[in-house]
Amino acid sequence: MARTLAGSLTAGDHRFAIVAARFNELFVDRLVQGAVNGLTRHGVDADAIDVVRVPGSLEIPIAAQRLAAKGSYSAIICLGVVIRGATVHFEHVADGAASGIAQVALTHDIPVINGLIAAETLEQAMERSGTKLGNKGFDAALAAIEMANLLEQI
Repeated sequence: MARTLAGSLTAGDHRFAIVAARFNELFVDRLVQGAVNGLTRHGVDADAIDVVRVPGSLEIPIAAQRLAAKGSYSAIICLGVVIRGATVHFEHVADGAASGIAQVALTHDIPVINGLIAAETLEQAMERSGTKLGNKGFDAALAAIEMANLLEQI
C-alpha cells in the first residue's frame, strides 16, 4: 500500500507570522482575530504569533518575504481584503498580491498561506470575514498549521 503523508492540526512548537493589510481594516481585523483564534485553539501559544501590519494587500508579499528570510517562522499567514470597485484596479491588486505570496513560498520553501479575500461586494467581504461563510482567517490558520506539519515530514 502507498504511504500517505498528511499534516496534522497540532501546533507543536511552531511559530507563526500573520501579515495583515490595514486597507479595508474593518474586514481584515476580523480575519486576524479568526486566524489568531484558529492558531490558539490548536495549541499555539500567543507568544508564538507575531502580527505584522502593512498598508495594503500589495505590500503583503514584501513583508512576508522579509519574515520568511528570517527563518524564525514555520508558516506565514497573509490576510487582506480587496473589494471590486469601478475600475480594474481591483484585479491588479488581487492578482499582484496573490502572485507575490506564492513567489515568497516557493523562494523560501516555507508555507505562505494566501488568506486574501477578493470580493465583488461589501456583503461578500463581510460573509467571508466572519458571518455566513465562516472566517477565512481561521481557515488560513488551519492551513498554516497543517502545512507546517506536513513539510516537516517531507
